[in-house]
Amino acid sequence: MDFASLFPRKKPDIGELRQRKDLQGLIGALRFPDVTIQKEAASALCTFGPDAAGALLTALKTSDRIGKLGIIEALGKIRETRAVEPLIACLTDESNEVRWVAAIALGEIEDSRATEPLSQALKDPDKYVRYGAAFALSRIGWKPRDQTERAFYFLGFEEWRVLKEIGAPSIPALANAMKDRDAGVRLKVLDTLGELRCRDAEPIVLKALSDADSDVRWKAVLTSQKIGIPPVRLPRWLAIRPRNRKNPLVAGFLNFMLPGLGYGYLGRWWGIMVFQIDVTVTIWIFKFWGELNTYSILFPVYLLIGIHAWYLARKMPEMPA
Repeated sequence: MDFASLFPRKKPDIGELRQRKDLQGLIGALRFPDVTIQKEAASALCTFGPDAAGALLTALKTSDRIGKLGIIEALGKIRETRAVEPLIACLTDESNEVRWVAAIALGEIEDSRATEPLSQALKDPDKYVRYGAAFALSRIGWKPRDQTERAFYFLGFEEWRVLKEIGAPSIPALANAMKDRDAGVRLKVLDTLGELRCRDAEPIVLKALSDADSDVRWKAVLTSQKIGIPPVRLPRWLAIRPRNRKNPLVAGFLNFMLPGLGYGYLGRWWGIMVFQIDVTVTIWIFKFWGELNTYSILFPVYLLIGIHAWYLARKMPEMPA
């Protein structure tokens, strides 16, 4: 949790900071929560050109994601060649936004040292990073060495038509795109594989049958028929998909500790009513019979409704395949 976000910060005066040539102040403004202020701060830093590069490169070591995005944007606009190696290092950052903006900034700088790292970034599991890498390589003037590299490049732009034209050499790129968190991308991959009708895609399609998304799983079934996979093989792969159902033990425990909460966990609207009734009854019993009697009376009730929530969860069907 970012505790700094709980305390409002004074809005920085970008014009004044720029007039004073306060580089550290402008870099600090890149972390301000208002996107407009971030943009103005980045633009102001760019007016100082290479003079701001040293401070920006030092500040790039920050772990603050929002600040790092602004710093990388400014370095790209300045087209600072000293930033090439640090930006290449950012292509492996844990944040997909940082990897994305680093790729774009390297494209703005247009330094050939970034060619190989950017070509590797075409294999990133995130579609935004792949797009940034493809964009940057187009700015640098990079040319694919073979059809497989060409497929990775056009996948970055999601040029599905070109991938179909490339044919079988595009399968490694399509297999890589199945790692994308966006189910829409995975669906388009399966559509493209179905159009290719290439049996080499069989491992990709079979693995998609255990995808976490039900639409992707069904698309894999349809695609399997287009590439000639025998239907009898499909159920075995579907059976290893992630199971999405409520945990009976969690439901029972919640209902025992806080009656009604377990029902809410199971999606029963009347769980809140049970909770309110329990609070009212507990207060009245405590008032008239004391603490010891309250626990003695309510414990069996809590145990009973805990078992009931457990039983309901056991009987609930899992989410459709």
